Amino acid sequence: MSTVKVGMVQMSCTANKEENLRKAVAKVKEAADKGAQIVCLQELFTSLYFCDVEDYENFKLAEPIPGPSTETLGKVAAEKGVVIIASLFEKRTQGLYHNTTAVIDADGNYLGKYRKMHIPDDPAYYEKFYFTPGDLGYKVFKTKFATIGVLICWDQWYPEAARITSLMGAEILFYPTAIGWATSQDEATNTEQYNAWQTIQRSHAVANGVHVVSVNRVGLEQNGAMKFWGGSFIANPFGSLLYLASHDKEEVYVQELDLDKTDRYRTHWPFLRDRRIDSYEPITKRFIDV
Repeated sequence: MSTVKVGMVQMSCTANKEENLRKAVAKVKEAADKGAQIVCLQELFTSLYFCDVEDYENFKLAEPIPGPSTETLGKVAAEKGVVIIASLFEKRTQGLYHNTTAVIDADGNYLGKYRKMHIPDDPAYYEKFYFTPGDLGYKVFKTKFATIGVLICWDQWYPEAARITSLMGAEILFYPTAIGWATSQDEATNTEQYNAWQTIQRSHAVANGVHVVSVNRVGLEQNGAMKFWGGSFIANPFGSLLYLASHDKEEVYVQELDLDKTDRYRTHWPFLRDRRIDSYEPITKRFIDV
């Protein structure tokens, strides 16, 4: 298909997992009713962002994939004829957990999953305590409406991840995300951080000639210490914003994308043609001493 309508769900969450799932289901249906064919939910949408603390109790939030949440979402996908991108806390086996996104096709069938490759460890983002780095490599999913690539939050800072996923044939890059500001932080720092976050992802659109859809959460969490900044957006293959969400409101938005524009931009700005792949071996090193 040359055009596809993508929906993004930017929402706040509570400590009640079932409540969050019901809310997400309702918003996926809302997006579908607005014409969405592919709907992306934010990172770890069934819970609060629990990685602010290292607490063994939080492992109880995890589930197998496929599992209960994908079963519920599969029924919604089949009912509404939409593809669903669902970021979940995966329990792979006893003592082994991943930050994982499942992709469900428009007929309700589970297509597969991507496990987050880059795992951060920063104050209030202690993900290395919970998540084993992904071992499935980068993935694309051939859905009914488009071939999509899915990366997760911290992955969005790495050009290599976007490049490889694009080279595998992704027509759209989706980034389910959970990122926010410390409420004690000054406004200038907030602005700088958000602008960097948006800029790096828009640059992936430019460098690879693909649409980018980034979906973040909103709301105060961590007893008011963290404000998730929303700001979800959709960029075209040259990085221009097609939509920009608010920083503090729940939103369900649908945007039509013209996938033929990838060829146009890649032809007029032939970055892929001019890549010097013979010169890139050093990038596989941690650091280059000269």
